[in-house]
Amino acid sequence: MIEVENLSLEGIKLIKTKKFTDDRGSFQQNYHRDEYKKVGILNNFVQDNWSTSEKGVLRGLHYQLNFPQAKLVQVLKGEVYDVAVDLRENSPTFKKWIGVILNPENGYQLYIPSGFAHGFLTLKSKTEFIYKCDNFYVSNDEYGIRWDDPIINIKWPKISVDYIISEKDKELPSLKEIKHS
Repeated sequence: MIEVENLSLEGIKLIKTKKFTDDRGSFQQNYHRDEYKKVGILNNFVQDNWSTSEKGVLRGLHYQLNFPQAKLVQVLKGEVYDVAVDLRENSPTFKKWIGVILNPENGYQLYIPSGFAHGFLTLKSKTEFIYKCDNFYVSNDEYGIRWDDPIINIKWPKISVDYIISEKDKELPSLKEIKHS
């Protein structure tokens, strides 16, 4: 059984899983296709990804254009500030973003439909982040937007260390500079 909160960007869902804890440890069901279908998540997930990051790592904002991916994201260890940006040009929330805290204590998952850029900032060391995708990663279809784009204006949390951003992500264009053909 899951509880779902529809967030302010159409299609984005915060999934509140149930965690059962006793003196042996805990149990949590992370995915049950039929339960997710009942709440409108109809995707056929085909790929799982798992990343480990130190505190302060900022990844993103990434998306695929011709092979878009819906994602179901979750933190197994540590904590992230997870962000989705609406890139659907006909959407009333085009260029808007949403950010949520994900960690094992709250057990939350974020469902991000196709048409969104995605990124996250790790708030704790040795954070383990997993996500399911409904389309395969295609390296020559990878795009991104700068994490600090002034048009989007994401309010990333202030933390005790400098952000660690890959050279590739530092060179991503702003939303204004993006030209897809």
